[in-house]
Amino acid sequence: MLTSLPVPIEFRLPEGWLPAAPADEADVPGVAFAAVHPHPDAGFTANITIDGGFLADTETLAGLADASVERLGQVAQSVTVAQRRELGSEDAPALTQRVTFSAVAGGARRDLVQSQVYLSMSDVEDPHKRAAIRLALTATAAQHDAVLEDFQDFVRSVRPDTGAET
Repeated sequence: MLTSLPVPIEFRLPEGWLPAAPADEADVPGVAFAAVHPHPDAGFTANITIDGGFLADTETLAGLADASVERLGQVAQSVTVAQRRELGSEDAPALTQRVTFSAVAGGARRDLVQSQVYLSMSDVEDPHKRAAIRLALTATAAQHDAVLEDFQDFVRSVRPDTGAET
């Protein structure tokens, strides 16, 4: 089931990537948007997902990233944080992490990599409320590096949607 984001955003999909069909999105609970790469690798389709929520006063992006790894560990094996880096400023913090894991997808066990980007944004209507948006790329270990640049371009395109025409 699709969910909505706590703050509106706009973004541009990388060339060739396609919005996922509603049936595909149903397989990923809690996502607000999903897109798929046009060329699967060994039966697994690389995908980009977007989800998010409001942050409690004591919540941090690192805490959200830890919780994401914990949730992944409940459905996958050999979950490892291969890289984590905090970015941005105090006013606009961000965090990236790369997680490797093994999971059954499409009836076969696969080695997968998930690159996650966490962005903190203020609510347009109430600047005292903070929201976190998670952008994630999931791909096979073999295909990840080939689609990573597309994901990086996608992340750079994400902006708050102020409703103004550009």
